[in-house]
Amino acid sequence: MQYLHTMIRVSNLDESLHFFCDLLGLKEMNRKSSEKGRFTLVFLAAPDDEARAAEDRAPMIELTYNWDPEEYSGGRNFGHLAYRVEDIYALCEHLQANGVTINRPPRDGHMAFVRSPDGISIELLQKGEALEPREPWVSMENTGTW
Repeated sequence: MQYLHTMIRVSNLDESLHFFCDLLGLKEMNRKSSEKGRFTLVFLAAPDDEARAAEDRAPMIELTYNWDPEEYSGGRNFGHLAYRVEDIYALCEHLQANGVTINRPPRDGHMAFVRSPDGISIELLQKGEALEPREPWVSMENTGTW
């Protein structure tokens, strides 16, 4: 058995691609649109997984955009996506500077949670050992749910 991808439905493809690609740094690997099915699928890979994803399409996120408007709720009920990151503080600063709420700040230098534009919970984990706790993260309260 081999993990291939996680599919999440998105209500605004451009907004979701901005979040996942421009802010989180994922790379678009493949895109497929179906006129008959009225949907677009976009497959994304983390930079460190790009070569593997190009070879065998794993591991990736599949963003599914249905052309006919639908309302999605309960993004957290499937769990969350998790990414290992080089510098959790730098990424959280970047996300916050671009208007993303840090729902669970990296107070411990190890773990943070944010949400995508569609409410999908995303866990960020520091690569290797936890970074030394520092402000403003140590004093920052949780915001919303994660």
